[in-house]
Amino acid sequence: MKNRMISTVGAMTLALGVFAWSAPAVAVDAKKNDEETYRLLSLFGDVFERVRAEYVEPPSEEEMIEAAITGMLSSLDPHSSYLNAKNYKEMQVNTRGEFGGLGIQVTMEAGFVKVISPIDDTPAFRAGVEAGDIITHLDGESVQGLTLAQAVDKMRGKVGSDIRVTLAREGREPFDVTITRSIIKITSVRSHVEGKVGYVRITSFNEQTDKGLERAIKKMRDEIGKDFQGIVLDLRNNPGGLLDQAIAVSDAFLDRGEIVSTRSRKPEDTQRFNAREGDLASGLPVVVLINGGSASASEIVAGALQDHHRAIILGTRSFGKGSVQTIMPLAGNGAMRLTTARYYTPSGRSIQAKGVEPDIEVKQAKFEEITSSRPRRSEADLRGALDTEKKDPAKAEQADPEKASKDKSKDPTKDKPKAIKDAGDDKSETDAQDYQLSRALDLIRGLAILSQNAAAK
Repeated sequence: MKNRMISTVGAMTLALGVFAWSAPAVAVDAKKNDEETYRLLSLFGDVFERVRAEYVEPPSEEEMIEAAITGMLSSLDPHSSYLNAKNYKEMQVNTRGEFGGLGIQVTMEAGFVKVISPIDDTPAFRAGVEAGDIITHLDGESVQGLTLAQAVDKMRGKVGSDIRVTLAREGREPFDVTITRSIIKITSVRSHVEGKVGYVRITSFNEQTDKGLERAIKKMRDEIGKDFQGIVLDLRNNPGGLLDQAIAVSDAFLDRGEIVSTRSRKPEDTQRFNAREGDLASGLPVVVLINGGSASASEIVAGALQDHHRAIILGTRSFGKGSVQTIMPLAGNGAMRLTTARYYTPSGRSIQAKGVEPDIEVKQAKFEEITSSRPRRSEADLRGALDTEKKDPAKAEQADPEKASKDKSKDPTKDKPKAIKDAGDDKSETDAQDYQLSRALDLIRGLAILSQNAAAK
């Protein structure tokens, strides 16, 4: 007992000793960090004053500060940015599903503007702009040196006016397309029936998406009746959108369990979002179509349904944007979009720079003829992209598996999947134009037959 008491006291003494020495060290380190921060802020102030006093022409102080904030945020990762009052207002309008412009989702890559995805039935889509295209010039002027917000401002303009966009695309020489600006009205959800199978395409996740999905499934159920075999959920070239809408769409097909979790810098800020009871598809087979243009919210849906084995994911690997951006209003001065968390699928996967791997890989083709095999850039290719977690440095392994197209002379509009072009296509036209959709429909029909056979036994 005496020895045991001595050991315990010794342990306490050691702990107190460590505490007594470490506390001042922490205070010293904090003070040193504060001093370094003040020194750097003083440096910024000195540079600002010298530019204001000695630049060859009187600069705009507001523009200088905005440029400094923009540079600070854009240096963090490709998705953090500053929104001045005008851009912030436009962003708020965009999420409601109607705005003016060309109809493309873009980001920055190596100083150029990269197309994440064109939005269905918009001027850019009809002009043949494709996911992965690099915009190098706008009306003959290089975009290098511009921020993303500045480039977007140049692409916006008076409705009915034209803009000449120079595109660089793998396997082709740079080429120009002229696009006429218009009011972009996003129909987030489109649907039609393919025989006894329901087809639902979600083009983006805005405030209208969950209600649109409910209406679409009800309409298809009423049209097909008791012979309803299942649903194909098309998320190809869907660049994402609102997190709450991704959760709502996933919840529509799940009865229980986690949908997604977001984990930030502070462990206590971890959030988990769970499904509520109720499956709009009533347990019928679901096939989700994805490709390299499926990003962010699209990947949340695909990852959740895949982890719960509620859907079969078919297509090609998705974009790999596994980070969450929070819009933080700045009083009277717009807002900043800051990457504040990573999201994780129900099984704990982070898809940042990895993407969602389909259960069945099917590249786009016209049956045996490959028509869309050019390499796609992904989140992992973006300069400054968040890496995968330190314990899982897999970023270097994320090269896209698709090969370069051998046919350099094709019309860029010919390879658009027919089902995406026109939600009213009939089965024969769709099957002839869209190999991935054709395989998804075959899969649903096959699962329906297996289910019927099992029920009959």
